[in-house]
Amino acid sequence: MSGHLTVRSPDGTSIAYDSAGHGPALILVGGAFSYRGWKGWKELSELLAPRFTVMNYDRRGRGDSGDAPAYAVEREIEDLDALVRAAGGSAHVFGMSSGAVLALRAAAAGVPIERAVVYQPPFSVDTSGHVPPPGFEDHLRELVAQDERGRAASYFMRAGMGAPRAFVAFLRLARPIWRNLEAVAPTLPYDLAVMGDTVHGKPLAREPWASIATPTLVVDGGKSSASFRKAADALAELMPNATRRTLEGQSHNLSMKVLAPVLEEFLLDRR
Repeated sequence: MSGHLTVRSPDGTSIAYDSAGHGPALILVGGAFSYRGWKGWKELSELLAPRFTVMNYDRRGRGDSGDAPAYAVEREIEDLDALVRAAGGSAHVFGMSSGAVLALRAAAAGVPIERAVVYQPPFSVDTSGHVPPPGFEDHLRELVAQDERGRAASYFMRAGMGAPRAFVAFLRLARPIWRNLEAVAPTLPYDLAVMGDTVHGKPLAREPWASIATPTLVVDGGKSSASFRKAADALAELMPNATRRTLEGQSHNLSMKVLAPVLEEFLLDRR
């Protein structure tokens, strides 16, 4: 594995990434709380390295990547485009959670993505599942501005994701894990910006999803809440070249050993 490579985004921000393996380029795009050093990404990279050149990067503001004074989703799309250019001008992409939405927005913006696999984009397409409360984004931004990283992480999990209080309390006791979550907490508003107006319990708008021509596998886990399946179904129905798949026995924290062959099958399909 090649460690701590960097590429420069058009606004001058340095984006850090690792590259492992040989074959077609595959870029991993993480969601909220995700970072390049996460053990799940490392495991997935090792599983896929025999068939792909796996590029695992820190989104801006996380890990070894830089940031800019002002955030815009367009800058993150440019970051991904810079990675694609570093890969030779085209690449496959796998995105998890809000990282899946970022990958799709990049495809809609014209980033040359050959094929994409997205796992559980956390759209809220009706009010039957969890919907963040009014004022959620403003309060989260206040906590981040005050550098209240622990409170921001807890609030995002409970109010934004609907995680049980006991689960969040357990994570806080796991100090190494919690420190890693606090380290990336200032970027949580970035994920909200990526999600846009898709988390308010309303049907998905037609665009930009209907304009994405990239062949895309839209995946959910069979053990996840019904809201994830509804979101995946709604997305796939709008996208012209989407395929749907449910991984039975999997939840939002899925097994990389289950995921890896699914990625290989779809991304290497030459039919």
